[in-house]
Amino acid sequence: MSASPATHPGAGSHRRPRSSALPTSLGGRVATVGAAVLICAAAMVSGLSAGGDNKSLVVLPLVGVVGIGVAVLALTRFAPFVLLLLGVRSSLDVIKLSGASAGNTATNNASRGLDPSSIVALLFLVASMLWLLAQYSDGRRLKGSPLRIALLSLVAAGTVSVISSEVPGASAMEAMRILSWVMMFIVLEQVIVDRRTLEKVLYAAYAGLLFPLGYTLALMVFGSPPSEVKGSFTRITGPFLQSNTFARYLAFMVVFGVAIYPSLSRRSRYAMVPLLGLSSMFLLMTLTRGAILAAVVGVVLVAVVQRRKGVLVGFAASALLAVALVPGLGARFATVTDTQQQLPGGPETGNSLEWRLKYWTEVLPLANSNPVTGIGLNMTQYQTDAAKQPHNDFIRAYVETGIAGLLAYLAMHALLLRNGIAAIRNSVRGTFEHAVATGALGCAVCFLLGSAGANVMSNVVSLWYLATFSAAGSYIARRNPVTGRVDGLYPAGRTSAPASAHASQAASSS
Repeated sequence: MSASPATHPGAGSHRRPRSSALPTSLGGRVATVGAAVLICAAAMVSGLSAGGDNKSLVVLPLVGVVGIGVAVLALTRFAPFVLLLLGVRSSLDVIKLSGASAGNTATNNASRGLDPSSIVALLFLVASMLWLLAQYSDGRRLKGSPLRIALLSLVAAGTVSVISSEVPGASAMEAMRILSWVMMFIVLEQVIVDRRTLEKVLYAAYAGLLFPLGYTLALMVFGSPPSEVKGSFTRITGPFLQSNTFARYLAFMVVFGVAIYPSLSRRSRYAMVPLLGLSSMFLLMTLTRGAILAAVVGVVLVAVVQRRKGVLVGFAASALLAVALVPGLGARFATVTDTQQQLPGGPETGNSLEWRLKYWTEVLPLANSNPVTGIGLNMTQYQTDAAKQPHNDFIRAYVETGIAGLLAYLAMHALLLRNGIAAIRNSVRGTFEHAVATGALGCAVCFLLGSAGANVMSNVVSLWYLATFSAAGSYIARRNPVTGRVDGLYPAGRTSAPASAHASQAASSS
């Protein structure tokens, strides 16, 4: 911002002609009027369509207007744009247009591309690529990490698999979904360079938890909780269309929240307690066994690494109470040993473990036709009678993206674990940094276990937050313990942060 001409000596004799200010003023007025007309038009279209059967005409005009505003924010203030997305992404599925069958062969193309979540993902990808190019052109060294290379290799394998796909549009859309959460990690790895930014990112992630919990709790109070019926079980879904999605999202939030809780301020602890309590309760009420078990292992790992015996004791007592108090939880886990096999595509009341084992033997031979690049992302459900994804991301990576994709997926998991371990080693026990590192490792283990029995690879809403916590762990692993910043993210030729950055860091530490 430059000073006003009146503040300079002799400004009175060099006043800007009045007419020169008119174009700027007129341009601002035209832009304001145009924005108002656009908003009114979108509101009219949505309002007139509210009583009709076409839900798209109600949602898309408003999404378009909001999208334009968010696009302007992305081009002018990129970091706040990313924080905004972290805060709202977990709420977007409540206005999903493609319906509960999204991901099946019936809705893999056009309808899924019109979902607000898909539009936001595309907007994020475009804005992120432009921002990364701008950083590179400004001389900022985008120092690579092995984890980033593994993630990009997975995206590359998925993109190449589109060539051999029977339905290229469906495979390309799936590749874009995977790229969106990979890009979130890449961007946050560049953005998080000091503790202040780290805290902002984590605040945004947990602010995004408020709507899913509040929405679910409010509907439960009014007697109509968001849920789906599968066989003899009623499973809550939250703002999502499937209980599995809600469960995976909550699992990451619970594991990381338990890890950072001891290092929070007193005020933040008061806010975190209800978040973790409701998240844990709703996670159990989803009756999603894989996510529940993965979260249990993640929390136990966090307690062991942080040497918190009280958490282990309290957790064991809570587990016993949950089996007794949560309707259907004990019966849901009892079906693992049920002698009645679950029918392909049928209700989840039989032995789903036995069904999975048999389905995997049916899916694996599909890769024989193209073992190098696979049959194409999302193509398993097109080539099996059950019309389902493999329910095992390791098998899915091999069948759909070939040997190259499987190697990239295995490397990604190994490096996620290594990232958490390196962060723990580069931090001091009892500090906030150590808590973040432990949470990153716990979420990596949670993801690994979930991938072994479910379709998590392209579950964007959950993996955006996994990417967030992994990027936080990456910052802890790469930071300089003296300055608290990440070296190598400054203009070429500079090996450390500017003096002003050191001064501000010292002031914040004191």
